[in-house]
Amino acid sequence: MSDTRIQVYVVDDDISAREGVARLIHSGGLTAKTFASGEEFLAGAQSGVPDCLILDVNLPGLNGLDLQQELAKWDVEIPIIFLTGHGDIPMTVRAVKAGAVNFLTKPFDAEELLKTVRQCIKSHLGEFSPPFEFEGIVGNSSTIKKVFQQVSIIAQTDSTVLLHGETGTGKELIARAIHNRSARRDRPFVGMNCAAIPSGLLESELFGHERGAFTGAITQRIGRLELANQGSLFLDEIGDIPLELQPKLLRGLQEREFERLGSTQTKKVDVRVIAATHRDLEQMILDHQFRSDLFYRLNVVPIRLPPLRERPEDIPLLVRHFVQRFAKRTNKTIDTIPPGTMDVLRRYSWPGNIRELENVIERTVTLSSSPVLRISPQDLRTRVAPCHNADHLQTLEEVERKHILNMLKETQWTLSGPSGAAARLGLNRSTLYFRMKKLGIDRSVNASIEQ
Repeated sequence: MSDTRIQVYVVDDDISAREGVARLIHSGGLTAKTFASGEEFLAGAQSGVPDCLILDVNLPGLNGLDLQQELAKWDVEIPIIFLTGHGDIPMTVRAVKAGAVNFLTKPFDAEELLKTVRQCIKSHLGEFSPPFEFEGIVGNSSTIKKVFQQVSIIAQTDSTVLLHGETGTGKELIARAIHNRSARRDRPFVGMNCAAIPSGLLESELFGHERGAFTGAITQRIGRLELANQGSLFLDEIGDIPLELQPKLLRGLQEREFERLGSTQTKKVDVRVIAATHRDLEQMILDHQFRSDLFYRLNVVPIRLPPLRERPEDIPLLVRHFVQRFAKRTNKTIDTIPPGTMDVLRRYSWPGNIRELENVIERTVTLSSSPVLRISPQDLRTRVAPCHNADHLQTLEEVERKHILNMLKETQWTLSGPSGAAARLGLNRSTLYFRMKKLGIDRSVNASIEQ
């Protein structure tokens, strides 16, 4: 790209940095104009709107974030590239929350800055379409690209991240993307599903225990927090942490120290925490089910993952991606997806989001004997026996609940072992426990209903 008509404005109070960036912009065949402060920029930019703005975060007077908020009041969109020092991370986090999508840390690489400028300008002019896959996550809609941009920015910090999203929106994939793009990428990524572990074992799973700490503790166990030292700890379904365990978790996150169960020795850890939930934690605080201080400790950088119904333009990409994956896995050839099939998939609301779409494609490909993928509206629901002389359509979740209940009844509610319900369902025990909890399956309640 070389076009002197394209204007790049540079706002930085450091004259050497300001002039250095301007020379770099000129070397790329673009025109640069410099300003020493946010106030000077606002006064001098009225005569024209830049195609890209390079903005220092830590400016005297009107800082970078304040200037960003002023620009938001304009009737035009200006792509902004923030320049930030390592000491400006809190300001950067605020900028991300306010909608910033590009920033580079000083000292920056000249080629990287010029590349970012060109990408911003192409995107602004409607000429740039980024790859549809990001860290293994498929999507090209504006809503999911905003998430990708937030991840790219926040991964370069050590700030705690709270992922909000419905079940099946890919929260663990986003957590891994944050880890993989961070300085901790070569260190452990340790995950824990707080809803999949019985509440009585959560403390031991998280903090570990010493031998003899409780009945059955025959060996020492290292907890997930300790295993994640120097790396990232992903706490999925954080809203399911019992209220009585939350103070100890808060201390572990805030002080980065803890004791194993049965020990008085305090251990220090250096861990980046990424939490996720599909629940409304703020409402849980009002209902006295979640501590407000723990919420504020986790909610440093919130990222919302959009449900699939808010990004229907990504469905064709996801369908092709899953078809290729499962066709290869099952050694089948699926070379045609009729428009009618794609239309059915686009119109469905996908309450289970990407996970439900993945399951539908896997089932269809596995059962298919044709190179043509055919899915009808009826295939997205399961018809069961008539109830009260009327056809009753059940959701996939209702069918799953009934299937698990039948298997538990057959195994007399035995979960573990080679003849237990988990093995017969092809699940491990913790996964089955999680599914039971999510589907509201409780032995005491269901047993009384059956009698």
